[in-house]
Amino acid sequence: MKRFKDKVAIITGASTGLGPVMARMMAAEGAKLVLAARRLELVEDVAADIGDDAVAIRADVTDEGDVETMVDAAMSRWGQVDVMMNNAAVPGTDKYIWEQTVDNFLDTYKVDCMAAMLCSREVLNRSMLERRAGSIVNFSSSAGWDGMVRKSHYSAAKGALRILTKTIAREVGEYGIRCNCVVPGAIGTDLMLNYMKRVADEQGRTVEEIEAGIVAPLPLKTFSTPEDVARMALFLASDEARTITGQSINVDAGLVMS
Repeated sequence: MKRFKDKVAIITGASTGLGPVMARMMAAEGAKLVLAARRLELVEDVAADIGDDAVAIRADVTDEGDVETMVDAAMSRWGQVDVMMNNAAVPGTDKYIWEQTVDNFLDTYKVDCMAAMLCSREVLNRSMLERRAGSIVNFSSSAGWDGMVRKSHYSAAKGALRILTKTIAREVGEYGIRCNCVVPGAIGTDLMLNYMKRVADEQGRTVEEIEAGIVAPLPLKTFSTPEDVARMALFLASDEARTITGQSINVDAGLVMS
């Protein structure tokens, strides 16, 4: 199935984790891709694996100039943008609220929420509004539903991203453009493993004990994989989801049942 034949997609945060997985899956379904991240050498490796249908760009998605350059790469090569995957995110530094700093809070918010506004604004103005077509997919977190201890910065940003998704969907719907949000829970990646190791060291416990605590409240008793999350994202980005917009859809083994 070639759901993205003749379509052009931009994926931010394309250097590690979910980004490269989505890139390879979209390329297999016919997409032309601009892959963006701050670490150019890593995103170049992903683009090289895909071939001529992928372009690697170094971009800080909180910088308006970098975002313009990223979209320029798609427009100059293929003349359109059909899909915007706002996947870039940072965890920030874990702090209790009484330890929280302005820099930590705002730096996290800029990447985890504001950047989705910048990228969406640019693709809308450069391609989607004029063509009256397109799909924007944002990536929140289960922390954005109920909050997470020591992550006020991250939780607030990811919660705001869900509201941004609804607002964009309401504004662009009459132009035939959709905007949705994927809300992953715990994903079994190196990032999660490193997090569990750090928490285990802080608490004097084993990684296995930390993992058991994370999995315990999940009805399915398992982490999601990047592929699980990517499949949902690709569905929302595709024409198969043509009447789905403004939604935040959980991929979290049942943690949040909204």
